This record gives sequence, C-alpha cells and structure tokens, in this order.
Amino acid sequence: MELKLYKTLWGHDGGLPEAIELAAAAGFSGIEGPAPLDKTERAQFFADLDDGGMEWISEVSTCTAEGKFVPMPGYSAEAHLASLEEGVRRSLEGRPLFVNTMGGYDAWSHDEAMRFHEGVIHLEEKHGIDISVETHRGRSTYSPWLTRDLLLRLPELKITCDFSHWCVVSERLILDEEPEILALAAAHAYHIQPRVGYDQGPQVPDPRAPEHEPNLLAHERWWDVVWASMRERGRKVFTMTPEFGPDGYLQCAPFSGEPVANLWELNRWIGLRQKERFQSIELQHPTISTP
Repeated sequence: MELKLYKTLWGHDGGLPEAIELAAAAGFSGIEGPAPLDKTERAQFFADLDDGGMEWISEVSTCTAEGKFVPMPGYSAEAHLASLEEGVRRSLEGRPLFVNTMGGYDAWSHDEAMRFHEGVIHLEEKHGIDISVETHRGRSTYSPWLTRDLLLRLPELKITCDFSHWCVVSERLILDEEPEILALAAAHAYHIQPRVGYDQGPQVPDPRAPEHEPNLLAHERWWDVVWASMRERGRKVFTMTPEFGPDGYLQCAPFSGEPVANLWELNRWIGLRQKERFQSIELQHPTISTP
C-alpha cells in the first residue's frame, strides 16, 4: 500500500518548473492543477510535467470565470456538464491520473443536482477517465446532508473528501456527530484534500499551533476512516493533495496584510505528517483482502 502526495498549484506564485522542483524535493509524486486554456501554454504545461517526471491530477472547475472557483450564477446542470466535458477534453490532451472537479451549484434544487451528478458518471464512462467530485462550498456538495442524499442515490459517484468545508458550513466538527455520513463519504472517497477546517472557517491559521490541535486530530480521525474504507475496497494507491490556500483562506494581519504562515510550509508539513501516519497505520495491515 502506498500514499502519494501531490502539490497544488493554487497559491503557488512561481511557474510550473519551480512547483515541480519543490514537489520533488519534498518527496511529492506530482502536481494537482488545471490544464491551461491556451493550447500552446497547455502543450508546454504537459512538457514540463514530463520533463520533471511528475504525475498530474487534473482540476476542472465548472462554469467559473478564468482564475476563479466560485460558480457563476444562473447556469443549469446541462451547462455545468458541458463545462466539465470541455475541461475533461483539455485534460485528456495530457496524461492525467484522474479529474478532480469542483462541479455543480449550491443553489440548485435536489433534482437538478441529481441530474448533474448522474451526468458526471456518464462522462466518466464516455471518456474513460475517473472523475471525482470535490466536497466544496458554492457547489452541490457544500452540505454533508445534501451530499449524503446524492451518495445514497448514486452508488457509483466518486468524491474528493475536503471535510474542511463542512466544518464551517455546520459551524462544528460535524463528522464527529454524523458517523453515518462519514462512513458513507468514506465509501465513495476517491481522493483526499487534507486541509484542516474549524467552526468559523475552512482553514485554521496554522495546523501546527497547539490551539488548533483538536481540529487537526478530528480531521485525522476522519481521514483514517477514509483510508480504512479504501483499504477494504482494495485500493493499492491512496492519493492526497494538501490544499491550504490563499484568497482569504490564509489569514493575514490587518493593515499590513502579512500572512500568518507560509502556504508551502503548511502544505508540506500536513502532507508529510499524513504520510508518516499512513506508514505507521499500514504496519498494522501487512496484507489486504480484495473483495
């Protein structure tokens, strides 16, 4: 069994070659980020990944303006599926491991959310690539309870577990209260983004700080449940993309705008900590029975 770490391009200010160097130096296996829209830039992006010997998880955000992640209002499930398919087609010009999507829209009805996620499964089959839907605010998976309803209806749906969003939406460490939802999410989990959230935000200022230890340990309990489910389902490789990020996620001092921490240091620290924990847990599971 192996846990592979991927460096997010969100919040990385340098070019892709620099991101690859940082990832390689930290022992990360690859990069997670979107393929550029421009065809020439996209070709260079793929060439840089190949030159650096990096694996790539493609990121596709549906119905967003370039460089944004919150969906534009008023778009239907069909429009979001068309946006996702366009992103999948761009991705397949390279060699993605899979597609991670921030897809859908939080203001939809249950029926429209169902149509979109049924369409995600159809696109997987059509293009022959796994598509994992991220649990994210602004999207149909922003709520643990709405996500539960989707997962109960769609047994084939894959999700990327970023539980930090559910903490701020519910204003508590909600999965400690909802073990059934945690178990259901774990059963559908394909990928993890190990950011630590808390009751008033999707990102603690610094997970290394002792005052945030309860939040860190809660998320680690939840990730352990996800790993256990993946193990039971016969997964050989587990993937994680640490995604502490900018854009208001990273807290800054008033007036000066001085950030409270360095993003890459946070992501490297949380990633390497989870890899060490994973290896320790795996020592207790030397063999695996594949159903």
